[in-house]
Amino acid sequence: MPRNDIALVLAVAMAAAPGALAQSDISDQPRSKEAAGMTTHPYLGMWVTKDGHIRQELLPSGRYDEARGSRRSAYRGRYEIRGNKIDYWDDTGFTADGEFIDGVLHHGGMLFYREEQVKPRP
Repeated sequence: MPRNDIALVLAVAMAAAPGALAQSDISDQPRSKEAAGMTTHPYLGMWVTKDGHIRQELLPSGRYDEARGSRRSAYRGRYEIRGNKIDYWDDTGFTADGEFIDGVLHHGGMLFYREEQVKPRP
């Protein structure tokens, strides 16, 4: 099934029965290259704020995992990238979006950079 069809099926299922899909039903690992959809997309990987406090990993499975400070997996959910735009659907139900501009992710009023572009915290 093409990735967009999988996303649509998940969206319909979640809208029809909120909470019906348990966290264990949505794996962080892709089931197939088609399901993953973006196994080699240039925006995959770890994005961090300049201070390193917020770290957001875009996984090849179409899922993200965001850490805040020492709190691992503070937010988790799925995402879709179309061109330079990214849409997020958090597992708790909220949605967000962002945009990649000149190698920087603009999301939630914050700027995220590739992990290797940010100096480690002291």
